[in-house]
Amino acid sequence: MVLLHFVDLDPELALLRPLGGFFALRTSPGSPGEHDRRLPTLAQAYAQPHASPPTAAAGRPGAEFHDDPLAFRVRKVTRALRAPEERIGASVAQQGLAARLWSVAMGCAVLYGCVPDLAPGLLRWDPDAGAPDDLWLTRVRTRPGDAAGPGDAASVAETVLEGHLEPLSAALRARCPVAPGLLRGNAASALAATARLLGRWADEHSRPDVAVRTRDLTAALLAHPLLADTGSLSGGVFRRRSCCLYYRVPGGGVCGDCCFTRPPRSSPRAPSG
Repeated sequence: MVLLHFVDLDPELALLRPLGGFFALRTSPGSPGEHDRRLPTLAQAYAQPHASPPTAAAGRPGAEFHDDPLAFRVRKVTRALRAPEERIGASVAQQGLAARLWSVAMGCAVLYGCVPDLAPGLLRWDPDAGAPDDLWLTRVRTRPGDAAGPGDAASVAETVLEGHLEPLSAALRARCPVAPGLLRGNAASALAATARLLGRWADEHSRPDVAVRTRDLTAALLAHPLLADTGSLSGGVFRRRSCCLYYRVPGGGVCGDCCFTRPPRSSPRAPSG
């Protein structure tokens, strides 16, 4: 039997730091603090385009950062990749944010035994930052109704899949023609990558409890109705049924879990999910 070692959430979520940059989460303002307070929340990023009147700054350079931070991020990523289509930038941007959210939630679930409240309105996000996405959790607390837990697959799925990735997917699809199956494939791929990193850390630090917990959570999450048809998990290796389109980036190729074994030569729009 493997014993699980859990501790209470601390104000800085310090146990996440040794796991690396995709897991560590800012929980206090950086410098200068005023800049952090002006960062949009993820709730604002997920808002539908033109859902509210444009600000007085509309039309001014940089106004999109505040008026539509998600569109700003997609265009930034598209330009950085020199991608021929904005939907490629949308795919890469979504997968990067998905990886951050899975990492925080999964890291807390396996190390603390619970998932903090990661409501979109509590997470500020810098859409102009590099990778990994810069997130600031403005209040560290357990999820409403969870008390000291749970950190089970249902709570992780509710926090990440339902609370973030589904509204993020809807917001992206309202801005550019990216397939929902592609975005769910990205979500599953990011989850599997998070599990690999956690498993590697557990092996390197002699934490079989973390390894077992990670495997169990990952298998349960990939069986979730929103992810169940995205790919297959065998021997700890995930193979997705869709493509994130990275092969269409100049100098890009297929990812390790891609449905393709080599970059396709046919129609640039198929298959994407």
